[in-house]
Amino acid sequence: MFEYRVETYSVKNAEIEMNRLASEGWRVVAVCPNQAMGFGVIVTYERQR
Repeated sequence: MFEYRVETYSVKNAEIEMNRLASEGWRVVAVCPNQAMGFGVIVTYERQR
């Protein structure tokens, strides 16, 4: 079974946060622009439970 997590970041901080969560076992499965706010990205992660 997998668990999922969705985070919103500024582009400037996205790499730092993705690497931090990767060290906790999270894998990026999707990245899309945050069109609702007009800036930043929305990142979806998954990891095995």
